[in-house]
Amino acid sequence: MKNILLAFYLALKEVFRNKGRFLLVSLVIALITLLVLFIAALGEGLANGNRQYIANLDAQLIVFLEKSDFIIPSSRLETNTARTVRRVDGVADAGPIYTSNTEIVSLQEPLKVSMLGAEPGRPGMPEILEGREFRGGEARETVIDRGVAIRSGIKVGDEIEIRSTQGTDDQFFTLEVVGLVDGQSYAFQPTIFVPVTTWEKIRPQSEADLNSDTPYPNIIAVKLEDPGQIELVKARLLANVPNIEVADIDTTINNVPGYSAQQGTVQTQGFFTLLIGVLVIGGFFQIQILQKVPQIGVLKAIGSSNGVVGWAAVIQIVVVTAIGVAIGGGLTYVFSLFLPATIPFVFDGVRSIAAVILLLLIGPFGGLVSIIYAVRIEPLKALRLG
Repeated sequence: MKNILLAFYLALKEVFRNKGRFLLVSLVIALITLLVLFIAALGEGLANGNRQYIANLDAQLIVFLEKSDFIIPSSRLETNTARTVRRVDGVADAGPIYTSNTEIVSLQEPLKVSMLGAEPGRPGMPEILEGREFRGGEARETVIDRGVAIRSGIKVGDEIEIRSTQGTDDQFFTLEVVGLVDGQSYAFQPTIFVPVTTWEKIRPQSEADLNSDTPYPNIIAVKLEDPGQIELVKARLLANVPNIEVADIDTTINNVPGYSAQQGTVQTQGFFTLLIGVLVIGGFFQIQILQKVPQIGVLKAIGSSNGVVGWAAVIQIVVVTAIGVAIGGGLTYVFSLFLPATIPFVFDGVRSIAAVILLLLIGPFGGLVSIIYAVRIEPLKALRLG
């Protein structure tokens, strides 16, 4: 215990006597922390923008068209497929989902959004937080995601005008906002939900599609009676429903176009940033040790053990790293307050805590070489008496 207290005293005494030098390295660590946390938050925001709607579905399985490779835009199912799916043993409910893109033009600046068709009360239609669900049929009503409201200022009771390319002409449609949902971003865009028949009427269509009024769902969200029987119900669906393939939620998310590549890129950036942090911290403390070899030799000559010298180096590295991480964390939070809503910057508790723990660990890890070197210093050689 006495050795630990002595190590604390030696480590902190040196930090206070050389405030400028250690503050400088703490600021470097703070910048590395800022970069790591920014990459982590940006990665989470980008992931949410791409997967949020699928991840929040009240369903355990997704039905695709056969040979669509679990890619939502490539799947187009028959209209009666949902009814067939609902009759399969173990299926509690199934909701068809129709996807397209549109643009809200009744704003100072047009806002691009994902427009999804869904059936109220079925999987695929999120829980209403404010207002009510839209009516069925051809009701010109919509439920909007909170992301749309934040970016545009639209609220329940307002009317919006959307632009849709029908064949070669632009058509404009007015929708009344009747409800608000949250956490439903899809394909990097905020989302609006409309009745299925309305979706078919107002979605962007080619010349060939204009001759048909039949909406074809891209996918079907399947809610199970027992979520623990995913594999069993999946096998039943494949056996009883023709021309389909079935995936769980995780598989569907990983096959969202660009999702895996995007997350791989972000994670690689984070890894190399941490690696740079290890090299910077390791280099700084190695220089520190080399500069004070005579002082360490004196400490050992008057009886200080290797444990005291080693613990003093460890404590010094941990303290300087912790100060840098604290400053960097505060800077990241302040920085995030001034970012516009259009930048997908999301702090995830688990991801952020993991990043902070890694940042705290890279200090001792980066300084490991200098710690070992300090312990191995011979007193006589250090004092040039050997």
